[in-house]
Amino acid sequence: MLQFLAKRTHDVPLFARPSPHSYPVNFDEYCQQKAAPPGSSTYYALRRAPAASQPLLTALFALRREFEETVKETSDPAIGRTKLAWWQNELAALASGSPSHPVSKALAAYLPNVETEYPELQALLAGFEMDLDQARYLDYPNLRRYVQGVGGTFASLVARASAKDSAQASTWSAALGEALQLAQFVAETGNDARHGRIYIPIDEMQRFNVTAADLINRKYSDAFTELMRFETKRARDALQAALAAMPANERRSQRTLVAQAALALALLDEIERDGYHVLHQRIALTPIRKLWIAWRAR
Repeated sequence: MLQFLAKRTHDVPLFARPSPHSYPVNFDEYCQQKAAPPGSSTYYALRRAPAASQPLLTALFALRREFEETVKETSDPAIGRTKLAWWQNELAALASGSPSHPVSKALAAYLPNVETEYPELQALLAGFEMDLDQARYLDYPNLRRYVQGVGGTFASLVARASAKDSAQASTWSAALGEALQLAQFVAETGNDARHGRIYIPIDEMQRFNVTAADLINRKYSDAFTELMRFETKRARDALQAALAAMPANERRSQRTLVAQAALALALLDEIERDGYHVLHQRIALTPIRKLWIAWRAR
């Protein structure tokens, strides 16, 4: 039914395709290595998932990482677009029952209804495609389109994978995904700026008298501190509101998302304690602290 959406794979240049020779035989192993290397926040969050949901959730996180690498670790936008086109074809192949990539094969094995989730998988890919079209955002409403695409859509996919009521999961999970994305923006402010992307809206930077050059050149100032205090508060408030909106009867099934939120809140606190010095470094929690926070998240 969906085959007409896919171009033939040989239409995609060889350099733009993931090399099948680098794939481990075990697609679960590939997804684990891609999504959650030991010590990462995702690693500890996924360990909190119900055992039956872990393989699917790991595959979803691996897919998100594949998309993210495609747009953020490719210096040439033309190559990035070609790789995204390959992934568009691969999603169509997944929907039609003939995936070739280890992540797609894992999704085919664990996703209960691939065709039902196909539009959401496409929406996630389209969200990341925005990174090739836009590096700055005029105001928060414009930024939120991106946040909804890469954050809200993904959290909805994750929530539905283990929700007691999957039909209602998107009504509360999308906001949590957006909040997690806002927290990531705070933590990655310096790294993103060095790679030519600034996710702080232009009007907010102007309000606090901070320029793009300040971020790129790692210029700390009282103005920058106030800007980051504002951005951090918005992310923290969004996380707390989204957690409060999660139905009580879903919290156990959604321990991965709950753990992610707890880790994000702890990281925001750490960034605040460090004086928002995010331009020259990635502030991170230690692995043992991540384990403790994820384990206690309820």
